[in-house]
Amino acid sequence: MTVSRAGEPVPGLFTLVLHTHLPWLAHHGRWPVGEEWLYQSWSAAYLPLVSLLRRLSEEGRSHLLTLGMTPVVAAQLDDPYCLDGMHHWLANWQLRGQEAAVQRSGSGTGYAAPEALRAFGIREYEEAGRALETFTGTWRHGGSPPLRQLIDAQTIELLGGPLAHPFQPLLHPRLREFALREGLADAGQRFAHVPGGIWAPECAYAPGLENDYAAAGVTHFMVDGPSLHGDTALGRPVADSGVVAFGRDLKVSYRVWSPKSGYPGHAAYRDFHTYDHLTGLKPARVTGRAVPSQDKAPYEPERADHAVDLHVADFVDTVRRRLVSESDRLGRPAHVVAAFDTELFGHWWHEGPVWLERVLRALPEAGIRVGTLSDAITDGFVGSAVELPPSSWGSGKDWQVWSGERVADLVQLNNEVVDTALATVDKALGQHVSVGAPIPRDTVADQILREALLTVSSDWPFMVSKDTAAEYARYRAHVHAHATREIAGALAAGRRQQAEQLAGNWNRADGLFGALDARRLPR
Repeated sequence: MTVSRAGEPVPGLFTLVLHTHLPWLAHHGRWPVGEEWLYQSWSAAYLPLVSLLRRLSEEGRSHLLTLGMTPVVAAQLDDPYCLDGMHHWLANWQLRGQEAAVQRSGSGTGYAAPEALRAFGIREYEEAGRALETFTGTWRHGGSPPLRQLIDAQTIELLGGPLAHPFQPLLHPRLREFALREGLADAGQRFAHVPGGIWAPECAYAPGLENDYAAAGVTHFMVDGPSLHGDTALGRPVADSGVVAFGRDLKVSYRVWSPKSGYPGHAAYRDFHTYDHLTGLKPARVTGRAVPSQDKAPYEPERADHAVDLHVADFVDTVRRRLVSESDRLGRPAHVVAAFDTELFGHWWHEGPVWLERVLRALPEAGIRVGTLSDAITDGFVGSAVELPPSSWGSGKDWQVWSGERVADLVQLNNEVVDTALATVDKALGQHVSVGAPIPRDTVADQILREALLTVSSDWPFMVSKDTAAEYARYRAHVHAHATREIAGALAAGRRQQAEQLAGNWNRADGLFGALDARRLPR
């Protein structure tokens, strides 16, 4: 038990979990959806997050948060093409800031007033310059080195996940097992650390998944609060597997980010949706929820900074009160888990990284112990075993976002493509078994599985159900389905040379997970 500065005991443990995920975007469009999404998130969220964690680590702070890093994001942060594209994007950001700084046109009012745009442009130019310096100094060899340093220093706990982020409950068991085991191995190769915990894609759960996790060496995973019937104050082993499910505390998490409210909507913060159309920069503040873009006020950093301090204090007080009340209810110290998408901090909410760093400093100052999910297991914040219902963290907390009527065609597409991929790979590898020779690496079979995994990414039905770039999502699902079928069709027809050529061509666009080996597909 710890004690706050005011002398009031603060029992229990607080854990912050961040889930870092974007779909594979390299080579698949630029704007308005495509690589731009990656570079915006990288510059606004990933760069400042790693920087603030490095600062805190250098101060001797550890066990700060649990960071989920999906294999598909890790692949892009290490990819030479993406690294080059990111460097160009940061330089272009700096040029756009310079352009805004000398801009003479504008409406003359609000954020579009020439003097407001010039002041904003100067700040953007300087911020982009700092980002370029950080990127070239810390990230020049990819994202794995700086993240590995944080893992080795025990600044963070790493959560892994399956390749390409599939919605596991709807996935063929063979491909589901393959994706999970290969995803954990991918993390081991990049970070020299195989995660014990995972962020299950979309927090999706189906009865029996815990046995798959146990077989893969997974010790704990995340679900949403309603999966545990709202009782998230302790981790819970699932059935008799020994694998612990941790639930997101919605009362605390929704204080920051919710469908209807949360800190990012404060009037002082930078408005995500309002652009200066000449430079593509975002020079306005929220001003008010009902205020149209053309009437937004100019962004004022000092005003936003004051709001950050208010929201840090509010969050720390929320966590303290929740720990006290849950501990009183249980009759023992409780565990509170707040979980968010990493991209919220910086990409969606410009001030998020500053808020995050101040929160991580303020929590221990208020007598609140901060630790990781692994710390919670080690220190006994685990209750009795439970049976979990089919669930997710999507709308309705069920599977409707990924299996509902709006995406029935994608569900059917996924099933057909996976069946084709598995049958073709079995046949291709089986030919070697029949002659008794060692099975050689088959890059054609590898690419078929790679494209099938990209087809079943949970992002595509999510974007369709939520009507966010739905046309792009359907296009991506069908592109990867076509690639799977095209390569498989050539192979099935006995045109091996053509299949190799097709696989090589598709690999130029979709060459992630270079260690993916179809020979490890469960038989």
